[in-house]
Amino acid sequence: MSADRSRAKPLIVPVFIPHAGCPHRCAFCDQTAITHAGPVLPDAAAVARQVRTFRSLARPDRHPVQIAFYGGNFLGLPEETVRSLLAAAQDHVQRGAVHSIRFSTRPDTIDERRLDLISAFSAADVELGAQSMDDRVLALSNRGHTAETTRRAAAMLKARGYNVGIQMMVGLPGEDPEGAAATGRAVADLRPDFVRIYPTVVLRGSVLARRFREGRYPPLSLADGVERTAALRLLFEGRGIPVIRTGLQASADLAPGAAIVAGPYHPAFGHLVLSKIFFDMMVDASGELIAASGELFFKAHPRRVNALRGMGNGNLRALESRPGVRSVRVGGDPALEPWDLTVSDRTGRTIFRRAVESPEPGSSTCG
Repeated sequence: MSADRSRAKPLIVPVFIPHAGCPHRCAFCDQTAITHAGPVLPDAAAVARQVRTFRSLARPDRHPVQIAFYGGNFLGLPEETVRSLLAAAQDHVQRGAVHSIRFSTRPDTIDERRLDLISAFSAADVELGAQSMDDRVLALSNRGHTAETTRRAAAMLKARGYNVGIQMMVGLPGEDPEGAAATGRAVADLRPDFVRIYPTVVLRGSVLARRFREGRYPPLSLADGVERTAALRLLFEGRGIPVIRTGLQASADLAPGAAIVAGPYHPAFGHLVLSKIFFDMMVDASGELIAASGELFFKAHPRRVNALRGMGNGNLRALESRPGVRSVRVGGDPALEPWDLTVSDRTGRTIFRRAVESPEPGSSTCG
């Protein structure tokens, strides 16, 4: 294995293998996961087109570059298919256009035989679709594996030197806020290199859609999904584990009335999560200053100013509606860390807050 260990944010060249390699149907997945007309898998020419397209859109010096196989259960594919796809990606590594390869797979596809298979290629990052670390929730979601499967898979990958990512979901059947927090702690204990957090939405044609219609599955509201995810993001960032995505990728297919029947979907879900985190900090930090003048001036890292404002300036309006508050202003300060916040009143008195204490100052991203 030749893996690029750079901690810089990579340029991702996505290659989609929609629902390929999935052994059975999870409760939250839609009908296309089990159609008998198999998915169309990319060939070497398709991989090459993706590399050319994404390299042409990026700065020439952008690095590292990774080909990422997304949308299916990569190691659940037949071995000859895994080998063929990796060989197509490896060709671009050998040409110097790409630095490494990443893919997502189910925890129950990790075994020594498959790890031996991929060891000849430049795979660097493996994302495990854990979804939950609660066996009851996993069973209710028809996942077909246990939390111990995820623990074992993560340990095996780390022993082989791979960067390990964990994907988890909030709002699965049988999960409550305490269960989501427990899953978060269990995932953090695996010491992954990064995490993705997805809200559970009800997709048309899924098992959850039927349960929803029958009144047997209450999806999270958007507010509850944001709150649960915000708490998890703070947990992971506080442990020094980057959260590289919160929320589903916005698309025309994933929209209320199209594929989504119900649940906490929003095209800017990640922004809502950050806004929730900073709104709570703003409320906490401003309490001591309201009585002095009612005029508040918040500062954060420049890339966090939109989070201070909230969606449609919602955070500012909510603060200005609080008793004693006359005006609220926000601004950026590049000297602040990504999770820092200051608030001042017109007297010049300043209060400092930090959402998480990063093990390595400045190591958290502003994503």
